[in-house]
Amino acid sequence: MYPFPSAFLHRRKVIILKIAVGSKNPAKVSAVLGVYEDAEIISLQVESGVSEQPFSDEETMEGAMTRARNCLIHSDADMGIGLEGGVVKMGQALFLCNWGAMATRGGEVFVAAGARIPVPGIVAGKVLDGEELGPVMDAFTKQENISKKEGAIGVFTNERITRGEMFLHIMRMLAGQHEYKLKMRKHDL
Repeated sequence: MYPFPSAFLHRRKVIILKIAVGSKNPAKVSAVLGVYEDAEIISLQVESGVSEQPFSDEETMEGAMTRARNCLIHSDADMGIGLEGGVVKMGQALFLCNWGAMATRGGEVFVAAGARIPVPGIVAGKVLDGEELGPVMDAFTKQENISKKEGAIGVFTNERITRGEMFLHIMRMLAGQHEYKLKMRKHDL
């Protein structure tokens, strides 16, 4: 399905691409698996280096990049993936924002962002008062672990797009940037 092979033949040995995901969250891990079906995927709980509730595009992107880099520090993976959700205030509204990063052993870091939608007032007010979105969503929906399932984006889009699907979209953009870089490197030789 994707042109970048997760496994390739090297001197008659199959070498499997090993990818570390900087989260134990099933929505994030499944997004990586959706792009790299044949890779060996390991899930690590690594630090983001940002607040529990990232509050800007910059902070959310930095959290994703730090998670991706920390995956490489704490594993022998070929690449590290960081996927981070946050919020950003624009005017009087609060929006969901989501970022992903891919770090390679060669020192490259690729970034991509996902869709954004406004957070309804009752939820936005609690987050603006200092509460973290995940627990607020659990209370709002009267369910547990929304962030590990459909996520706030799934709730607010009536599950037309879930957190896993949104992170899958980000993963496709990360993989595509990496593949393009590899393709351009081949042409430069």
